[in-house]
Formats: sequence, structure tokens, C-alpha cells
Amino acid sequence: MISSTVLIHPTTWFLGGAVLLPFLEKKDKLRKAVLIGIPLIAFTLIHWLPDSFGHVHYLGFDLVFGRVDRLTRVFLHVFTIMAFIGCIYGLHVKETGQHIAAFLYVGGSLGVTLCGDYLTLYIFWEMMAFSSVFLIWYRKKRQSIEAGFRYILVHTTGGLVLLAGIFLRYQNIHDLSFVQIATNGATFADYLIMIGFMLNAAVPPIHAWLPDAYPEASVTGAVFMCAFTTKTAVYVLARGFPGFEALAILGAIMTVYGVGYAVVENDARRILAYHIVSQVGYMVCGIGIGTAMAVNGAVAHAYAHIIYKGLLFMGAGAVLEMTGTSKLNELGGLYKRMPWAMVFTVIGGISISGFPLTSGFISKSMVIAAAGASHHPVLMLLMDLAAVGTFLSVGIKLPYFIWFGEDSGVEAKDAPWNMNLGMAIAAFLCFFLGIFPNYLYKMLPYPVYWHPYNAYHLSETLQLLGFTGLGFFIMVKKLKPEPKINLDLDWFYRKGARVFIRFASRRVVPTNDWANDVYRNIGMRATMALAKAFSWFDWEGIDWTIDGSARGVVEGGNRLRSLMTGKIQHYIGAAVALTFIILILVVLL
Repeated sequence: MISSTVLIHPTTWFLGGAVLLPFLEKKDKLRKAVLIGIPLIAFTLIHWLPDSFGHVHYLGFDLVFGRVDRLTRVFLHVFTIMAFIGCIYGLHVKETGQHIAAFLYVGGSLGVTLCGDYLTLYIFWEMMAFSSVFLIWYRKKRQSIEAGFRYILVHTTGGLVLLAGIFLRYQNIHDLSFVQIATNGATFADYLIMIGFMLNAAVPPIHAWLPDAYPEASVTGAVFMCAFTTKTAVYVLARGFPGFEALAILGAIMTVYGVGYAVVENDARRILAYHIVSQVGYMVCGIGIGTAMAVNGAVAHAYAHIIYKGLLFMGAGAVLEMTGTSKLNELGGLYKRMPWAMVFTVIGGISISGFPLTSGFISKSMVIAAAGASHHPVLMLLMDLAAVGTFLSVGIKLPYFIWFGEDSGVEAKDAPWNMNLGMAIAAFLCFFLGIFPNYLYKMLPYPVYWHPYNAYHLSETLQLLGFTGLGFFIMVKKLKPEPKINLDLDWFYRKGARVFIRFASRRVVPTNDWANDVYRNIGMRATMALAKAFSWFDWEGIDWTIDGSARGVVEGGNRLRSLMTGKIQHYIGAAVALTFIILILVVLL
């Protein structure tokens, strides 16, 4: 069974590619063939996966590396597509380490998606965290190094919370199977697991790692990161925790929280990072509502989001690659110099805004309609407000101040062909899914009874978009980006870390030095004195006793040997004398 797993499991191909790439560093054409070929192989394999495979019994645990159903297949489908697009986009990158990190990252995500038990899930979960941090560090700037360390510390903490939940759950039920948790039977262990998942989904208040880290990643690294970590978290939440009301409430809050920051941000990639928080909020809210339509909407929106968010990060990355900056106040008028990137970014912007004929229109609306059908008007209102903010910040503000507006005079040219090709494929999929929604709907976990192109939905969407666009052009001067820092909840652990370092340097370090001095002056001397005492006892006590006994035995043996003359008359005489002595003693006594 293990051999068939190696041949079938998509993760093994990405792991094999990561091992192979260092040997192809000087063989550019072969390296590019591997970068494109492995995602294509994985995409092909997912259509032939059996419902269950890769069962291994290890150390008393039943591990399941392959559990496949409709929920699994839809995420595998979009993950492998995005891996293919991301690899094309990054073909020009010469640093093999970036490609290795990306392959390990994608492989970990596919492993989590296919796993059937918590132990396997945890292994691939941590593999994702520790491989993705290199996509941040490979930008090789001081801010990136610092952001990477914060990223890995936060995710290590989340991983420990997840692991604690897994241990407690196993202690309670002695079963590691990754199955749906009943809302009325959830234990403390289950909530720890859910919190571990929520951290990767960037659910406030444990979300700040995302806008802190993603904008500091390398150009290609950010494209991969925007697609996998949060959406893998959406998958595990949909698998394990549908119907939990807390998720519905937090998800709705996420939608407006992320948009609020995106509207006032200046850096293009920070705007997009905050919009990940917002858009994942729709998915988390749908999972929390828990109805078939809501879960379908969450999954459909995850699929659409991976494509259009990847497209937006590719567009912003192309600008950063060609101009050296992604700050809106330093850009403007680039439509003359980077027309293809402009077209593709605008397509991503209208897709995330939910324009008709785009992927956002056919997915986001399903979650909002499910909230209405489940009688959650407040959740509907929050998500509609977030939709307005999305179009305002990403659909209008971001493209306007990059491509139009006042010409900044920044010198630039269109991105390399491979970057434009990656964006073109993603842009095509945005329209394809919007025009042919049934292609996506037929893959969803439950039967779909939703027709997005109805008169009410079209009218509502066009009104929201129209009035939002009008509001932007009325307030365009107020929305002009400014170079400023917007504080988020990461301020607490940034400042908290500084306070801890200050406390450690002023209190802990001196105390540690004092303890070292005490040990050197007292403890070390006492230890040496005790060692000398034991040494003396060893030499003068134990060795004297043992050596003295040995010498006595040797001397006795030598004397006995001197009596052994070898002459029989001596032995007979001695025996007779000994006999007489014994007889005399017997008579006398």
C-alpha cells in the first residue's frame, strides 16, 4: 500500500521535485520543465485518485494519507491549478531555493487536504509553516527577515495549540480520525484544534501575522502564500467544524475588518493582504452558518478567491518587480508603460468586487444568500458592507492610483513573458468561471440550487457597484494614499517582544550572570572539592582494599607453591604428620 501511495499521492511529486531541483540549477531548460511538469502531473493525478488509499499502521496509530471525497477534490483541483500558474509566473526566478520552498509548501497543503487523521494533518501542517517562511526570507531585506521571524513564531504557537488539542482529543476518545465535530458535543480539546485552524485562516484577533508577512514576501512567494495557507485552513474548518455559530459571527466581522484597513492602506500588497482577511471572512462565515448552501458558497468562494487573489498579487508583484515599489503614493500613470499588467490587474479587481460575468459574482453571492435563507440579517448586512468596501479599495482605488491618476514619472516596462502568461491564465479563469458557473458548481460538496444570474441579484450588484464608484470619484481627494503606518493588533506582540527583551536584558540577564558567578565561585569549588574527596576515597580506600586483598592472595599462593616440592616422600611424610596431630588432638579433647 505504501508503494502505491508514493506513486499516487500528489505530495510525493512535489517533494521529489524539491529534491531534484538543486541538481538542475545549471540546466535552465530542464529546471523549467520540472517546474511546469510536476504541477501538471499532480493536476492529472487528482482525477484518478481512489476514495481511500495510503493506510499505514505505525506505532499503534492508524494513519490515513489519502481520504478523497467531493470536498477534497475541489480543493485539490484549485490548489494544483494555482501551483501551475504560480510556477509559470516564477519561471524567471533563478534562485532554486525559492522554487524548493514553493514545492514543499504546495506539497504540505495537498498533504493536509488529503489526510484522514490528525497526526498526518499536523505533520503536513507544520511542513507548510516552515517551508513558507523561506518565501518571505528570500526577499532578503531587513523587514522581510524580521517579518519572517514573527511569522514563524506565530505559526509555531498556533501549531502548539493545535497539537495540544490533538493530544487532549486522543486522550479523551483514543482516536485520531479527522472527522466532523458535532456542535453540541465539542470539548475543550476540539476548541483548541479549531483555534489552531483559525489562526491559519487569519481570523481576528489572531490575524495580524498575515498583513505583516505577506507584503514582505518575495514577488513570487507572495503569489503562492496568498493561495494556500488561509485556504487550507478554510478546508479543515469546512471538514471539521461546519455549523459552529462562533465561526459565522467571526467570519462576518472579518469581512468588514479587513476592508476597513484596506481602504486606508498605502502599500498595494498590504491592501491585498487585508483583503485576504476580508474575503476569507465570507468563507469562514459560510462554514459557521453550516447549511449545505452556505458550505457550498464558502467552498466556491475559496476556489474563486485563490484564482483572482493570485492574479491581483501577480499584478502588484509585476509592478514591484519592474518599478521597485508597491506604494501607491509613489506610483501613477503606469498604464502607458505596463499595459498588460494593467489589464490583468483590473480583471482581478472586478472579479474580487463581484462584477457579473466574473468568478466573484457567482461565489460570494451564494454565501450572502445562504445567510439570508438562514435568517441572519446582521451577517448579510456586514457582508454587503464589505462588498462595497472591496470595490472601493481594490476595484477602484488600487488600479486608479497605480495605472491612472497623476503620472509619477516612474520608469518601467512590461513584465517578462512568463509573468504575463501566468496572469493571462488566471484572468481567463476569472471570466470562464463567471460565464460558466456550473463548471464550478458541479464540483461542490452538495447539490447546488443557486442561479446567480437572476434579476434581483443582478440589480442589487449593479446598484452597489454603481453607487460605490460614484462615491469614489466624489471623494477621490480624500482617498488619496498617504505614506503612513496603520497600527493593527500585531502592535501588541511587537511591543510585547520589545518589553520582554528589555526585561530580559535588565533583569533576567543580570540574574543569570549573578547565578553564573555564584556557581563559578561557590558551586564550582564545592564540586571540585567533592570530586577530590571521591578521588581520594577511590585511591586510598577502594583501591587499597582491593589491591591489598589481591596482594594477599598472590603472597599466599606463592607460599603454597613453595611447599609444592614435587617429591612424593615429602607429601607422604606431611600426610602422616598431619594424621598424628589430628589423633593427638582427638585424644586430648
